[in-house]
Amino acid sequence: MPDDSTDAELLALPTSLRLLAARGISRSHRKGVVLIEEGSVGDNLYVVLSGSLRAYSSDARGREITYGVYGPGEYVGEMSLDGGPRSASVITEEASRLVMVTRASLLTHISEHPEFAFELLTKVIRRARAATLSTKQLALNDVYGRLKNLVDELTQDGRHLALTHQGMAQRLGCSREMVSKLVKDLELGGYLRRVAAGEYQRLKNLPARW
Repeated sequence: MPDDSTDAELLALPTSLRLLAARGISRSHRKGVVLIEEGSVGDNLYVVLSGSLRAYSSDARGREITYGVYGPGEYVGEMSLDGGPRSASVITEEASRLVMVTRASLLTHISEHPEFAFELLTKVIRRARAATLSTKQLALNDVYGRLKNLVDELTQDGRHLALTHQGMAQRLGCSREMVSKLVKDLELGGYLRRVAAGEYQRLKNLPARW
């Protein structure tokens, strides 16, 4: 069971997820810990109490593509609950506190709360749809088009773009050098302003093409 230090974090979870997390084991992890390796076999699910996790794939040359970043109130690892190999790797993006739930505990939870099965299915469908969209963008958009979509998504409601050039490259499936060149051009063009290390303000809408 989670220890007393996680009580407030557990209470912040949606009720259905809080009941599931209560069946797991909570643990703190430092930044940069690989929790799941693509291709490995495992049946644990991780609920995020604090911090953030990133799901990604990498090739033999070390290039990465990011599928998603998940924060408190979300969970990862559900795609391998069918017993198949892991479809992506997962790493802690910052110091994080997580609850690990085994497949057996999840099945017990579903038997007692069958409505959670629908919630889990909805989550899987949404992530599959997001992966399809990401693949479509990689196939049909050039690097600038993907960067524009990323900036538009992450700077809604006046938010700043809080990603390093390496972080952007991982999201876009390209080299850091390519991202650095595009960001510098956008700064010179008056579209982005660097406000801190790894943080940019969008000053105006980015053009459709560059």
